[in-house]
Amino acid sequence: MLKIGLTGGIASGKSLVSARLRELGAVLIDADALAREVVEPGTPGLAAVVAEFGEGILDGDGRLDRARLGAIVFAEPDRREALNAIIHPRVREKAAAMLATAEPGDIVVQDIPLLVETGQGSSFHLVLVVDASDEERIRRMTEIRGMTVEDAVSRMAAQAGRDERLAAADVVLDNSGSVEDVTKLVEALWEERLAPFARNLAAGRPAPRDGGPVLSPPNPDWPVQAERLLARLRRASPEILGADHIGSTSVPRLPAKDVIDLQVNVSSLEAADRIATALGEAGFPLQEASARDTPKPPDLDPSAWQKRFHCNSDPGRAANVHVRVLGSPGWRYALLFRDWLRANPDAVRMYTDMKQELAALHAGDHRTLAYAEAKEPWFTEVAWPLMDAWARSSGWQPPSHSAARD
Repeated sequence: MLKIGLTGGIASGKSLVSARLRELGAVLIDADALAREVVEPGTPGLAAVVAEFGEGILDGDGRLDRARLGAIVFAEPDRREALNAIIHPRVREKAAAMLATAEPGDIVVQDIPLLVETGQGSSFHLVLVVDASDEERIRRMTEIRGMTVEDAVSRMAAQAGRDERLAAADVVLDNSGSVEDVTKLVEALWEERLAPFARNLAAGRPAPRDGGPVLSPPNPDWPVQAERLLARLRRASPEILGADHIGSTSVPRLPAKDVIDLQVNVSSLEAADRIATALGEAGFPLQEASARDTPKPPDLDPSAWQKRFHCNSDPGRAANVHVRVLGSPGWRYALLFRDWLRANPDAVRMYTDMKQELAALHAGDHRTLAYAEAKEPWFTEVAWPLMDAWARSSGWQPPSHSAARD
């Protein structure tokens, strides 16, 4: 199933988005609704809250007085943490039970107000953030919900900041306009990305890619996007020893195809085969079961350059995953090439010139294979001697985090 994490700051309009996703066919798991269920009268959750906060947080009918409890926890962060320690585990248990009933091919949306604060983003195939400016959210809370400005600001301060939420988002849904505006955004997202992603995931296939090589200007958001993908990969299996952002999108100021390349480190090719299913479930199905890199100096034995190759099922984010044995020539070359380019502006300019020339030559191709093959002689004849000399003179070693599980 496709697992979507939905979040947004208070008064951002998250409930509106989740309701439309459910109408479109999503299975909705609402953390707020579950949080209310786990403290209904007679539940262990309510008993634990009373034990922590006292009988004064109950109303005359023995139900939780949310306004009274809210006034306490939003004013005192330590008390809020105590409440979260009671509520969150129970909500997650109920959410897991609901998730277990979903069918293959379902799109499951988990509406979690504190998704960013609780570090759950890597548990999902995509994180959707509903966004509106702080000023607009304060307006909604004061004019629609009747809060004071002070209460509104206090509620916002108890959550992650807007910048932190946006950094965690694979998709940002702007809800600063009308209901019709955000509804159209949700519907387009469903048709163009979520539904195709779910179909690809269920079929165990990557998203299709067509067209020749098109180089995009350097994008400062590529490393941020890569980190979100890497976090999902690292969670996929304990046999993953580390993972890195490699390739052109990992090098600042370097034009590149808008495809993020990632390297996953394993102990052996047998381990690579064992984790193939887990990577597929994480959204990266196997593309080539017995791929290999073109051998390069100093080790030209083709058998040493074997790898496994996976691609993203998400039509909205092209990504390649190269699964290589830790310490192998291909693993080392990928990291050295990246670090050499990062350290040498002249190398970036030289590589850019070569790529632009070949991209123009292959602009009419239907695929990028010929472009990729045309680059190979440059890697061996031009890049390798310069890389090797730089590594020797600088004392370069592979990043330490690549040699152990993060």
